Amino acid sequence: MSEDDSKGRPDSGSAVETLARQLARQTGISESDARVLIELIGTNWNSLLREARLLKSRR
Repeated sequence: MSEDDSKGRPDSGSAVETLARQLARQTGISESDARVLIELIGTNWNSLLREARLLKSRR
């Protein structure tokens, strides 16, 4: 029996792309970096903002 690997993952769908674009625009990180953060953290907006700001300040 095979399960769908993308089931329940935050990295599937256009909603994640929209979230990544919004995060990149608001924090100044790249969309690629934003997608990585979403994969690592999930879709909690406050957590994403915190980590994106930390990432931006270190560069």
